[in-house]
Amino acid sequence: MRVRVLFFGRLRDLAGKPSETIELREGASIRDVLAHYERRIPQLTESMGSLALALNQQYTSPEAQLSADDEVAILPPVSGGSLNTVQIKRRGYASMVRSPIDTQATLARLKCGDDGAALVFEGVVRNHTHGRKTLYLDYEAYEDMALQQMQSLATEALEKFQIRDVALIHRLGRLGIGETSVVIAVASAHRAAAFEACRWLIDTLKRTVPIWKKEYFEDGAVWADGEPFPGSIPRANSAAQGSPTERPASK
Repeated sequence: MRVRVLFFGRLRDLAGKPSETIELREGASIRDVLAHYERRIPQLTESMGSLALALNQQYTSPEAQLSADDEVAILPPVSGGSLNTVQIKRRGYASMVRSPIDTQATLARLKCGDDGAALVFEGVVRNHTHGRKTLYLDYEAYEDMALQQMQSLATEALEKFQIRDVALIHRLGRLGIGETSVVIAVASAHRAAAFEACRWLIDTLKRTVPIWKKEYFEDGAVWADGEPFPGSIPRANSAAQGSPTERPASK
């Protein structure tokens, strides 16, 4: 049977392509996919403890059984618009765009008379990393899955915190210094809930949503180091009942 395999971030560079289709025996699992690429890309073995897996845009374990035409994504740790912005995709409270995000328009659209607090977090491209001068960043995502994850976070935040409305927007593509890469906007009756929800949303997004960034410096480029996936997400080297390894790797 045939399955489609996707690569992102540093793994795309190692594989030399963003995706390919491979042939597997009937009844194969994702572990068979990993074994195939460990033979072909020896460097992959070193990162297994930090990689996550997705089957048809949902996080899964190496033991997941495959069917013909399934889509398997091997994911390194993740990084981490406005009304007139050209959108790639939108789902409920979440959007992904390729043009500049209009934060004020997003906030104005969110607020209403019931709100006593409206809070915004902006992720901004800075001009340096670890002492190296940054020229610009490139963001890429597993777009359909990323949008699903962002929407799930928004829905969970509305249930978890006493907030009325929320918007999550992430920009993809090339961003210059000072440009906004992500906006989290929260509206609520009271400020405490807005602060709590906003902090939880950006922290969780940075660890779970499949978005990666490549940093370009005066002396080269590198995929930014990602935060380890949460323990609830199985790793590529985890056994069916094993515990994942919290070792970060380049994304």
